[in-house]
Formats: sequence, C-alpha cells, structure tokens
Amino acid sequence: MVDKTRLLILYASQTGNALDAAERVGREAERLGCSAHVLSMDEFDANCLPDEDIVIFIVSTTGQGDNPDSMKVFWRYLLQRNLSQHWLEGVHYAVFGLGDSGYQKYNFAAKKLDKRLSDLGAKAIVDRGLGDDQHPSGYEGSLDPWLSSLWLRLYQMNPTIFPRGPVLTDPDMKVLDCPKVKIMYHDIDEMQSLLSTTSDLDCIEMQIERARSMSPARHFHDRNRPHCFLQMIKNQQLTREGCGKDVRHFEFEALSSGINYQVGDALEVLPGQNPAAIDAFIRRCNLNPDLLITVHPQGRESCSPDSSQTPSRPPVKLRKFVELAMDIASASPRRYFFEVLSFFASAQHEKERLQYFASPEGRDDLYQYNQKERRTVLEVLEDFPSAQLPFEWLVQLVPPLKTRAFSISSSLSAHPNQVHLTVDVVSWKTPFKRKRTGLCSTWLAGLNPQERVHVPVWFQKGSLPPPLPSLPLLLIGPGTGCAPFRGFVEERAIQSASGSTGPVLFFFGCRNEENDFLYRDFWLSHAQRGGVLSEDKGGGFFVAFSRDQPQKVYVQHKMQKESQKVWSLLSAGASTYVAGSSTKMPADVQSCLEEIVMKESGVTKEAAVRWLRAQEKAGKYHVEAWS
Repeated sequence: MVDKTRLLILYASQTGNALDAAERVGREAERLGCSAHVLSMDEFDANCLPDEDIVIFIVSTTGQGDNPDSMKVFWRYLLQRNLSQHWLEGVHYAVFGLGDSGYQKYNFAAKKLDKRLSDLGAKAIVDRGLGDDQHPSGYEGSLDPWLSSLWLRLYQMNPTIFPRGPVLTDPDMKVLDCPKVKIMYHDIDEMQSLLSTTSDLDCIEMQIERARSMSPARHFHDRNRPHCFLQMIKNQQLTREGCGKDVRHFEFEALSSGINYQVGDALEVLPGQNPAAIDAFIRRCNLNPDLLITVHPQGRESCSPDSSQTPSRPPVKLRKFVELAMDIASASPRRYFFEVLSFFASAQHEKERLQYFASPEGRDDLYQYNQKERRTVLEVLEDFPSAQLPFEWLVQLVPPLKTRAFSISSSLSAHPNQVHLTVDVVSWKTPFKRKRTGLCSTWLAGLNPQERVHVPVWFQKGSLPPPLPSLPLLLIGPGTGCAPFRGFVEERAIQSASGSTGPVLFFFGCRNEENDFLYRDFWLSHAQRGGVLSEDKGGGFFVAFSRDQPQKVYVQHKMQKESQKVWSLLSAGASTYVAGSSTKMPADVQSCLEEIVMKESGVTKEAAVRWLRAQEKAGKYHVEAWS
C-alpha cells in the first residue's frame, strides 16, 4: 500500500550542499504536518522506485557535468534498456539541482535525471529547479521560490498531505526542532582500558576513525580510516617570492604501509586545524575538552547512560572530536545554524538579528554576511556572544571537517614509495577586504619536513585515466593544471627507455616566465632532443605567458598557432587531456579544438562539434577541472 501522505527525499551530494538542501526540504515538510524520509541515493534501492508515490530529488553536479559518487549506481539502474516508458507511471516527482553556471555543463546531473524520470513515465509535480552558486543568494535564491511552488502544488493535488496547509505558519520560528544526535559522556576512570596504548601512528589512526565514524555527516562514513599516513620530505616554493602567487611542490614518503596509485589519480588529505582556534571554540562554547564522549543518532543510542556498561563504540576526547570532525574555523555555517542559534540567544537584539538572517526576507543579507565573507562558525559565535548552543546542536550543525583532494603530480615508477603534489596556497580578500586562506593548502605550506608530521591521506581514482604507452597524447594544463601531466611525462619517460612510446604534445600556461613558470627545468629537459616532449619524437612543448606582453596570450592561442601539429596528433588517434581552472578554460579549450578541427579538416562547425563529442564518448577526451 503506497503512503500518499509521505514524501521520500533522495539526495546526491559530493560536498554536502545537496544534503543540507534535502534536510531543509524534509524539515519544512514535517513542519507542514507531512512525514518525510531523507535518504542518500546510494541508500535507496532503485528497483523500489515504482512503489513510491511522491519523490523529491536533490542533486548536485560535480566536475564537468558529472554525477556525484552516491548517484552513480542509482543512475546506472535508471539507464537500463529493459525499463519501459511506463515503468514509473503513477510516480510523482520533483527535481532540484545544485550547480554553478560558471561551469560549461551547468546542473547537468539534475537535467539528465529530470529527463530520464519523465521518459520512464513519472510525472513532474513542478518544473525542475536549478540552484546556482553564482546567484547573489547562492542556491537558496532558487530553492526558496521552488519550495513554495512545490508545497502549493502538492497541496492542490492532495490537501490531506499538509494538514496545516501549504504555507509555513511559523515565520518567527518559535518552535525548535529536536537535535538529531545524542551525546553520551563516559567516566574516564572506567574507560581507561578502552584507550589506546599502541604506537603513536596506530593511536592517531584509531582516533581519526572513531571521531569521523561518530560524526553525523553521512558523506564520509565510508572513509573513516585513512589509507595510510605520509610524512612530508620536501616543501618547495615554485613561484618567485613576492609575485602574488604561492604555488608549492610537496613531496611525501609513506610511513605506515606501501602505497599504490596510478598517474592521473588524486590524493585526499585530512588537514590539521589551528590549535589556537580549537581552544578558542572550546572556551567560547564552555566545553570541557577532556570529557570522553560518544555521539549517537537520537533515539538509537548504542549504549546505556549507565557508565558501568561498556559502549559498543569506543569514546574519544571531546577536544579530539572537535579537531578531527568539526570544521570550526574554515567553513561557513548553513542558514539553519542561524535559525537554531536564535533560540539560544539571551540578548534580544542578537535574537532578532539571527531570526532575520534565518527568514526569507533576510536571505540576501545573510548571504552577504556569511557566505560572501566566508564567516566561520567560530566568528559567527563570537558575533553573537549571548547565544550558548548545547553541544548536541554544535555536533549536528557545525560543518564537518572534510578532506581536500589534489591531483598527484608524480609517477610511482619514478618515485617508489613517494607521492608528489603541486598545490596553490589559496588566499583571497572578501568584499569587505578580510583576508581568507585555504585551510588545507595553508596547513601544508606551513609544515616543516624536519618536524615529521603525520599526514592522514586517502587515494582515489582521478578523472584522467592512465594512458597506454603507445597512445599519442595531447595535454593542456595551464597553472597547477600541469600537476597530473608531470606524472604522465615521468611515466612516459620510463616507458620510452624500454620500448617505443606515442608522442606527447603539451601546452602549458602561466602569467609570467619569471614568476610562475612551474617546473620549468623539468619540461625543458624533456623537450630536448630524444625527450618525451621533443619534436623529433613527434611531440612538443609550448608555453603561453599571459601577462608578458600587452596582449594576453593563453593556451588556446598557442594551440591555434600549432593547429597543424594538434590536428596531426588527433587524426593519428591521440587522447586529449585537459586539467586546470574550471572557470572559462575548459570551455575555451574545447571551442579552440572545434576551430582547429574545422580549419584543418575542412568540415563545418556542426561536424567539428560532433567529432569532438564522439571523441568524448569513445573515452578520448578527458577533463579534470577545479574551482
């Protein structure tokens, strides 16, 4: 029997935004009197989709139009050819996408999902909504009106679904939800036997696993224990001191076990947080850093309040949990944080300001205060000193401490037991001229190899598959986009020493020859006669210095100048790899390649576009871009 008064909300999130949006949809539905069930797509059996009456999909788009990892199995199921156009008849659905219009394939995952659901017979309740990070209010600028339309349309379809009507009757937010987590505190004397007495490295590993497995942030529950620990052995600045950019070359050596990766893979790093910021957060929130805690979903505690019973989940110290699982001094809190905080503000002016920020009327001002300025949780709490949030709410609402992914810039064949990274140390000024820095890149840049700090890491498959030795390569990697191609060239050089290899044509770009020509000697040495990038081997190395002349020159200009070489390689079966900034570069490079195909083969624009699309479908066109 289908429950026509229940909403199923399925989300697919890569960074947590879609999860936040999905939970907000669930909260609003429940405030309207409707039962809502929020699940990640990888927690739901797609085979059961026809059994549902109303399904709300909240989907983010990653990379260059890719589905989030949690959506991939679900999506493959929907693409099965044996599913008929009537398979989802009777199912009502709505899709909201989260994306960034600065990317070429804006909200591609949501658009594909919407079309496929319709093709399978499901009926849309409202038009799909598309959230845009470029909007003055972020994705919520589209989510707010979309939700209002959704609630109204559902009420028109079935008034019993919302016993309290389709409009939220609590604009002043006078009803506080219950926290979703429960904190259990444990007697330190009776828990000594559970505390690790093993080696330092094993102890750190267990603490990371314990803290992150207890976090309510679902999207890293399958990545609690690090794959291994690395130790930095080199920290070298690649850019000229004082040039306005700080790009580092880091070299790491494996400590805990042998490592295994391929060129094109990525390394996820769990950054360390500033101890002073952690201390300030603990003081501001009146917490006892030495308490032993376990965190449980509300109503599903796996241990009794009676401390004489041993918990099934070993505890961690409160300070260690904050350090390893809560991003207190880098990420900005969500809108719901301000709503909950308003209930605990004792000063009336603070309470009113928090309520305004959490209201639809205050949405734009909140975006300017919070997201645009990248205010941290600690800064927000310091701006509202009368508000004292219970620790349960802090655990639920403080953004989780996430790993940061970097393209690996080395070949394991060239550097056994080592991993190299090429990292732009991120810093910028907010609209109000406040200096901000990237948490992980700044932490890495501040590490001294002599101090032997243990760096917890996870290896992951990249979006640039390792090429066969015989495959000709067209590489385009301006700025730190050159990182994976350093590994490609190292590996190809080793392969060429023992056999014939395909030619490699590499286009690199930077601002100035003297300031940020990353790995200059490395590229030039491989471009010499007999080298992997040498012209006598059918390849080449070309650099665009964008600021060394009055007219800006980018990689696509160099590619147009060498269009015959580019087309010769492409027509010989080369694979194209593009890496770097996600803003305009990937789209500009693709447009440039379309022009080269038109010019050198004499075909129309439409034919050139089709040819490149066929390259992509055949696995011969790869893009890895980051913001």
